Amino acid sequence: MTVLSTLRERSHPALARFASTYAAHRPLIQRILTAGFIAQFLAATINSLSIRPSPPSTSKGKAREKSSAEAGKPPRVAVDAVFYQRLSRILRLVIPGLRSKEALLLVMHSSLLIFRTAISLYVAALDGKIVASLVRAQTLPFLLNILRWLLVAIPATWTNSWLSYVQNKLAIAYRTRLTEEVLKQYLGNQQEGPEGKVYYKISNLDDRVKNPDQMITHDIQKFSNNLAAIYSNLAKPVLDVMLYNYQLSQNVGAEGLVLLTVLVQLSAALLRKLTPPFGAYTSMSAHLLGALRHTHSRLVEFAEEIAFFRGEETEKMLVEREYAGLIMHENRVLVRRWWYGCVEEGIVKWLWGSFGLVLCAIPVFFKLPGIHSTDLGSRTESFVTNRRLLLSSSDAFGRVMYSYKDLSELAGYTARVSVLLDTIQDTKRGKFEKVLVSSANTEENSKILKGRGQIIPSEEIRFEDVPIVTPNGDVLVKSLSFFVKPGQHLLIVGPNGCGKSSLFRILGGLWPVYGGVVHKPPADQFILIPQRPYLPIGTLRDQVIYPHNKSKMEERGVTDDDLLEILSIVQMESVVEREGGWDAAREWRDALSGGDKQKIAWARLFYHKPKYAVLDEATSLVPTEVEGKMMDHATELGITLLTVSHRPSLWRYHAMILHYDGLGGYVFTQLDAEKRLALQEEKQALEAKLLEVPKMRTRLSELLAARKEQGG
Repeated sequence: MTVLSTLRERSHPALARFASTYAAHRPLIQRILTAGFIAQFLAATINSLSIRPSPPSTSKGKAREKSSAEAGKPPRVAVDAVFYQRLSRILRLVIPGLRSKEALLLVMHSSLLIFRTAISLYVAALDGKIVASLVRAQTLPFLLNILRWLLVAIPATWTNSWLSYVQNKLAIAYRTRLTEEVLKQYLGNQQEGPEGKVYYKISNLDDRVKNPDQMITHDIQKFSNNLAAIYSNLAKPVLDVMLYNYQLSQNVGAEGLVLLTVLVQLSAALLRKLTPPFGAYTSMSAHLLGALRHTHSRLVEFAEEIAFFRGEETEKMLVEREYAGLIMHENRVLVRRWWYGCVEEGIVKWLWGSFGLVLCAIPVFFKLPGIHSTDLGSRTESFVTNRRLLLSSSDAFGRVMYSYKDLSELAGYTARVSVLLDTIQDTKRGKFEKVLVSSANTEENSKILKGRGQIIPSEEIRFEDVPIVTPNGDVLVKSLSFFVKPGQHLLIVGPNGCGKSSLFRILGGLWPVYGGVVHKPPADQFILIPQRPYLPIGTLRDQVIYPHNKSKMEERGVTDDDLLEILSIVQMESVVEREGGWDAAREWRDALSGGDKQKIAWARLFYHKPKYAVLDEATSLVPTEVEGKMMDHATELGITLLTVSHRPSLWRYHAMILHYDGLGGYVFTQLDAEKRLALQEEKQALEAKLLEVPKMRTRLSELLAARKEQGG
């Protein structure tokens, strides 16, 4: 007891000196603690949004990842270095400069956020004064404070509405800028030539993007909305936390604030550990939704074939399977969001709220140096003001915590948009990723696929040792050589799948050249007329002059009378009056018959007058007499034709023939139409006689049987 009493007697003066020294230097200590809090909060915020290293992957893991990519699965999504690199790249696209519209909207948005925080600080102090006047039963101060409350509502409501308006405008600006950039690269332009036909190459030569339509419309919209929201959801809460807590430190002292910060940071660390990977969930949802839409689009595209095969049950099963996968994923996400919401609200709202109540009560129960609360009204005013500041600070800190979830969702859409941009850039450089057929892995075919040929501009078409290779690596012809001189029409024949259409895709720059040399004219001197022509949305005039518009047509000095004369050549001039004139707009693929569609395509050919044209069964639905008239007129215009057709009536218009045998071989030679027709007629006659052989054998057997009966 003597020792304890001695220690107590010696400690009292020491504690008194410490308290005296602390009280004397408390303003400086307060500033240091407040500055330390702000620095620690900023560091914690940056750390919560910082790069999270991905777990190291083994070679086996890499192989699995590559296999997933080949299968069209979404890439792994996380808030990591890859995400920030992707986001930085896209930000340079959506905010091209400090003087851009998007940058000005950001400045306006930031100013409104600061003004809104200032209003919140004023309202917190005003709340305390209103309650204090009530406690003191002061009528006039109470009414004046209520009047101030009503007056401050004017700028507050104005600011809130403007914040929402500017955020939506910012999202639209982001979406517009990004959509314009993607469409510029996706659709290219005529000056860019065949190398810019990205829209074709993504769909046919690459497997990474299965549904570019969804990415350009839906995913870019979601990305833009999330990007505009993340700034407001992150910048304002960070500012609010710093300002509110600075004011709290002035009201209740920085000591309690530091203790509160320690408790909040510990619980926040626990919450971060429990946060599910919302970014991966978002990316997977978009992927599954795209797969479902793709299945529906295939049903529309191949409706006729499905109807003939009575494949409704199978298609229903496929659609239901994709839908079930989407719903199963959404249900799993809902369960995870449910329990995460429970944990999140329990920590952010209730646990942090209890910490805050204790903090607000410090000036009431403890006398702090420099803080004076003389009467009940003053203490009530202080408590209400601090409570309001604390609630606002807690809400702001909670939004900082929530921002990681928002950032994870943004990472999901960022990954989707980045895959689209990367695929566009790769296809423009001739780099493709596609699942190959098994034959492509043979040593000989693999060597062909690794090669690259040469394209030389020329007035004539010439292939020199060019392999014909499909996008999935199937080598149809290992080395093809032929030429087409101006005015010398070429007929191309052969069985299905031998490479006839593949030749035109290489010639049109749609498929890469894997070897040899291709001499070909510029893209504007080359037109393809397929069996089922493309009819765009627009007027009747637009169908003939596509891809030109009316103003471009008039620049060329072409009138509607000239177009009518072209239609008369294909014996279709009556369609103008029948459909209501040149400016009539229809869904022309439904309004015109198959033969009329082919005639429109020929009229389009005569309007553009290219040097070369590819006819891929382009007269299969046209009467023979009209076919001959169109072929003669094309020759008169100086258009050299490369024709794929099984119609013998077209042979006499061609000087050369390229005949595929379907086994990788071919014959390129002059075409003697009369001799070939004679051989064709002889072949048909022999085939007809062969069909009579069974009947003749049956008749012979009958005659032999009858003779045997008579002889017997």
